[in-house]
Amino acid sequence: MKIVIATAVYYPMINGVAVFSHNLAVGLARRGHEVMVICPSQTGRNYTRTIDGVKTVHLRSVDAKVYPDQIHAVPEKKKLLGIKMPHLIYKHGFRVSVFPQREVKKAMEEFRPDVVHVQVSDPIGLSVVWYARKYNIPVVTTEHNQPDVLTDPLKVPNVMKRPVNYLLASYFRNRQSKSDFVTMPTEKAIKDLIWSRGEEFPVPVAAVSNGVDLADFKPGKATASIYSKYNIPKDRPIVLYVGRVDPEKKLGTVMDAFNEARKSIPTAMLLVVGDGVDKVRLMNKAEKMGLKGNVRFVGKVLPPDLYELYRVGDVFTTASEIETQGIVLIEAAACGLPLIAVDKGAVSEVCRNDINGHLCEPGNVAEISEAMVKILSDVKIRKKFAANSIKIASEHDFEKTLDRFINIYKNVIK
Repeated sequence: MKIVIATAVYYPMINGVAVFSHNLAVGLARRGHEVMVICPSQTGRNYTRTIDGVKTVHLRSVDAKVYPDQIHAVPEKKKLLGIKMPHLIYKHGFRVSVFPQREVKKAMEEFRPDVVHVQVSDPIGLSVVWYARKYNIPVVTTEHNQPDVLTDPLKVPNVMKRPVNYLLASYFRNRQSKSDFVTMPTEKAIKDLIWSRGEEFPVPVAAVSNGVDLADFKPGKATASIYSKYNIPKDRPIVLYVGRVDPEKKLGTVMDAFNEARKSIPTAMLLVVGDGVDKVRLMNKAEKMGLKGNVRFVGKVLPPDLYELYRVGDVFTTASEIETQGIVLIEAAACGLPLIAVDKGAVSEVCRNDINGHLCEPGNVAEISEAMVKILSDVKIRKKFAANSIKIASEHDFEKTLDRFINIYKNVIK
């Protein structure tokens, strides 16, 4: 098949949608399909390149300097009279294609796809759907977002949050209803967005996991070189976090819980893999809490080092309340880590309470801390949770995800 994947975020950006879109494109090309990705340019100009067998069309874009691009390291805050000023703009901002219609039309006419798969309802996604409808090309959409994913980071006041979430949910539902087939990563996500209103939905909907490549994310001991490269001690229990270091990920809650857990396990270390707008604040927080030598921020790490860093951890912990699935949770589980997460969103389909980890009340520092202590201090529990994590992760093998999408494409084409 000739398949177009349209997305607002793509490799080498690091977030769930970008990682999934890249994995899907490369996986489909590996299976022998012809794949074209349409996404914003990271330079501003229009250009096309082929990497890993995937033709990638980068459309003209503008720099939205209010949010970092997730590619370059987030810079230190500048000081004024010795006081750190908040970031108002970023040199390397999030890039957006504002008026992509003409470029989309040209790319689609040259490629002539059999099916399009849209990831985000940005101008690129909307333009691809418009073209596909005009020329009778079947459309598959994947909804990666829930209203909270957008309103939480924007800090919408509580009095406005409910009506804003309702309007966003209506927009998401309306966009999805214009396609031929809709997928979401979990049944919980579908229930919350599609079925919660008790209304009929005119399009087939299915839960298809984002999946991870179990050939890369697998249990085992980390190599000795990875410990020395990232200055990680071998003789201390490691609480691991991997992901964006942004306010909505609630890493500060994990740090508070870790600080409490150290009263019982003083040798524990928190290892943070990732970068984001909250990194400098959290590094300062660690210093003020007296945790400077016990919390290590290693920044953004890409494979193959990333695979090894997962194997360094003894337990994976996140307090994020906005996950529609949580790829990092699947990756951690595939590497045999017990999981600690909060019972909100769809994470309960990966982190299963008392089976492969603990689900805690959102924002409950004491409960998260208690979970850390229980897991780190009991070898039997760690082994039990690790074995169950590997078993649960096997349900999310990316090869199964590819099979599902290939069948969906074939069906909508028919």
